[in-house]
Amino acid sequence: MAMYKIADNIISSLGFTTEENYNAVKQGISGIKYYDTGTFGLPEAFMAALIDKERLNAEFQKISQKKDYTCLEKAVILSVYSANKEVQIDLSNEKTIFILSTTKGNVELLDGLEVEKELSQQIFLWHTAKLLTDFFENPNTPIVVSNACISGAAAQLIAMRELQSGKYNYAVVVGVDFLSKFVISGFQSFKALSPELCRPFDKNRCGLNLGEAAATMIYSRHCGLYPQSHERQEVPAFSGMTLVSGAVRNDATHISAPSRIGEGSFRALKYVLQNIDIKNIAFINAHGTATPYNDAMEMNAIVRAGLQNIPVNALKSYFGHTLGAAGVVETIISMRALSEGIVLKTLGFEASETLTIDEEQFTLNVCRDNMKTDKNCFIKMMSGFGGVNAALLFEINI
Repeated sequence: MAMYKIADNIISSLGFTTEENYNAVKQGISGIKYYDTGTFGLPEAFMAALIDKERLNAEFQKISQKKDYTCLEKAVILSVYSANKEVQIDLSNEKTIFILSTTKGNVELLDGLEVEKELSQQIFLWHTAKLLTDFFENPNTPIVVSNACISGAAAQLIAMRELQSGKYNYAVVVGVDFLSKFVISGFQSFKALSPELCRPFDKNRCGLNLGEAAATMIYSRHCGLYPQSHERQEVPAFSGMTLVSGAVRNDATHISAPSRIGEGSFRALKYVLQNIDIKNIAFINAHGTATPYNDAMEMNAIVRAGLQNIPVNALKSYFGHTLGAAGVVETIISMRALSEGIVLKTLGFEASETLTIDEEQFTLNVCRDNMKTDKNCFIKMMSGFGGVNAALLFEINI
């Protein structure tokens, strides 16, 4: 059984609505900026995409006067609130389940940068999820997904399973991560950060940029809205996007390095391809971190799956790598693009890399410019530390 996306929101360096974010991406605008030595107390400069905290506080005050939330918690709550303005479902109803996707949560509290207080339960991911459900007076125990960088994709698959069970009518999937000294220094220790705007799939790529985001997708197991009583009753349907299928595969190659042959990613792709004619795929929105090994691994998986001629794009040169929010942010933008019949360009991509498999050479069809499409499906790929990989198949619901 498929599930239907009925509302969404993105809060990022590019804006506080999906529309603001999508329009910026369509125009080729990046939210990544240069931050000098001393930012977050770090001894090295870096490139990243940070949310405007002044605007975040101002927007949050419009919905709540409570003062003791962290910036991450405000962003999560505000994103859900903003997404639900589209459809106004009853978020307090027991038929609605919340699923939080994050890799770090309130880890900035450990740095002592955002708030000065003794360490408390706020550093735990379950506590952040409970704050969210408490704000909206939802009685269910929220689900927390923290599976490295595939968390946002995995959360959507869990939402599908929860809706398929029949226990819930709606699933609210929220992805969030903010940056801090702890997070950035970790990636610096890997020498994984690019000193310039990242260049996904470019043969001269040299690393990733990090980013902050909070993003929400509201899924329904019906193609329209249930009445507020949540009785089984037909209502007018939305035209929008459907999550048709998805898979998570773990090749467990290395704690931080991907499989050189993209084994886990290949297996996830093969699973979702069972449900689609390749001719209907408009594009593949890849993980595309712009690190040498990740992009080569994804190239390998795509070619092995027979998809080398399908247009490929990546969005991390617009938002940075938003970690636990990436799978949600990038899915929403890809949905919006396909609904307009557009394949978005990969910002920063200039020169193709040649891949050799069994003595045969391949290059990917990476999008250099926005292009039109009349096809009705796309694939979202994600990969992460520990050898985790995910692939999701989406289709336009007409």
